[in-house]
Order: sequence, then C-alpha cells, then structure tokens
Amino acid sequence: MKACALTDIGRVRSVNQDSRFATTEPIGPLSNLFIVADGMGGHRSGDRASRLLIDSLTDYIGNCGDQTAVAALNNGIAEANRKIYEAAAADQSLSGMGTTLVAATIEGSTLYVANVGDSRLYLIEREGIRQVTRDHSYVEEMVSLGQMNRGSAAYREQKNIITRAVGIADHVDVDFFEVSLKAGDYILLCSDGLSNMVDNSAIFRLVLLPGPLESKARALIALANQNGGKDNIAVVLIDPQISEVDGL
Repeated sequence: MKACALTDIGRVRSVNQDSRFATTEPIGPLSNLFIVADGMGGHRSGDRASRLLIDSLTDYIGNCGDQTAVAALNNGIAEANRKIYEAAAADQSLSGMGTTLVAATIEGSTLYVANVGDSRLYLIEREGIRQVTRDHSYVEEMVSLGQMNRGSAAYREQKNIITRAVGIADHVDVDFFEVSLKAGDYILLCSDGLSNMVDNSAIFRLVLLPGPLESKARALIALANQNGGKDNIAVVLIDPQISEVDGL
C-alpha cells in the first residue's frame, strides 16, 4: 500500500485551514488511517479546529485498544468533537469554529469511510470515478428534496453552506460507508478546494496517468490552482495495491 498526503494554501486565502493525515502503518486497532479536515471559523480558528481534530482522533485511535474500525472511528470522532466544542466554549476568539472530516481505513480489500461535512472520498476505478461520501450541505439537501437542480446557478452560489460539521455542537452525527476494493482501484480524500475547482473527469484522468503517487497528487493541486485556487486544497491519494485474489 502506498499513500501521499499534501495540502496547499491555494491562490486566494491567507491562512491554510485544511489539515491532512496519512499512515500506511498500524495505528491502534486499525491497519492504516487517512484523514482530511477542512476547518472553518474566523481569524485562525479554522486551522486550529482541523489540527485539533486530527491530533485528537489519531491520539484516541492510537490508544483505544481492541475495537472494530467503525467503532474506533465513531468513538474517536465523538472525542474530537467534544474537545473542539469545549475549546471554542472556553475561548471567545474560537467561538463557532468547526471542521469537516473524511476519514478512511482499509482492512484487507474492504474500505471503511467516515464522513461529516463536504470533504469527499472518491473511488477511482478502471471503469470510472465514483463519489462514495455524500455532502452534508444545504444544496444537496435541496437536491434530495427535489427543490434544486445539481449544477444550477443557485446550486453553485450556495454550495459552500454545510449542514454538519465536527465541533459546532455537543454531538455530531457521522455517516459511514463500506466499499469493496478491486485490483487497480485508487482512493482519493480531498477538501472542497479540490472538488470545487477540478471536475470528476479531470480527477479520473490525472489519477490514472502513469507515474508516482506524489506526482499525481501534485498534479491535482496544480490544476486546482490553475483553475482559480479559490480555497485551500487538501489531498490524500491512496494506492491500496489490492491483488486480483484479494479483490475477489
């Protein structure tokens, strides 16, 4: 298994509020762990929230003992949510801070995914690209209710309004997904600084180009910046190196 985790401030923002984490080595009960977090809040509170989430979640999982992948992620996210919420309550300058989260771990040929907010996980297969996570955003709620069309002017204008984040309340609901991996699959975790700037077809094309994993990740960030770089960009790109036998 190989992984590459990169972040970039983009071309507009003065502070990078995105954080990322990747290890292909065991951490606590998990065989590996990958995280992208996109912080929000005034001044520097957004970057504080995203870093606090990663520090808290990795610390919890590293010390939580024997738990299933989903239980470890769910309990760790709850602990991170508590710490961010309490930090904001204790310091008025951090009031309202929070962060998105997409986290993943691979056990054998099974991918387990946790998601809060609008950071995304994509599965890039030989046949195409698929968004595994579902954005917790106002526009996606409107689409699901049949009150807005995806890609419309109203959708584009309001797509940054999220409806769920870690740390903004004393409890957070987490969505979980389970995916069976096949030989040749790649996994991409990213903040909306990538997904808002680079369309799915371009992501698919760049990830499947020959070359090292880091070159592919840097090419994604470069294209996001070339297309405007309106937000911070975080990318975790994974080649799980599933064998034909494992993926059966």
